[in-house]
Amino acid sequence: MTAYSLFKARFFEGVWEGVIAGDRDDAPPPEIDVRVHDREVPDVAIEPLSDPASWLLKVPVPAKILADGVHTFVISEASIGQALGDFSIIAGDAAGEDIRAEMALLRAELDMLKRSFRRHCRETA
Repeated sequence: MTAYSLFKARFFEGVWEGVIAGDRDDAPPPEIDVRVHDREVPDVAIEPLSDPASWLLKVPVPAKILADGVHTFVISEASIGQALGDFSIIAGDAAGEDIRAEMALLRAELDMLKRSFRRHCRETA
């Protein structure tokens, strides 16, 4: 099994970009799942880079999800359910405290754990 790590590159023109690196030079491209409000984000792209086992991840931020509040995008490796990272967008009134962003992240991670646990139960039943 390959472990992956994710590093933010930039957020530009509505697209969040990051670099995914595998722990082996022969690592296969990861299957990426990006979710916000427990919904899959469409049009996520992953492109190979010149370094072995490295890929550029592009996550377009859909305009239709932007509204007042905190929107946390959770990025995971879909086949093994490994959380790679996350990013948050705060819109509307500025958050009084960062606790809202933390709560949104906890909710998103809990949703990911629930999905993984249900998949595990289905596969072992």
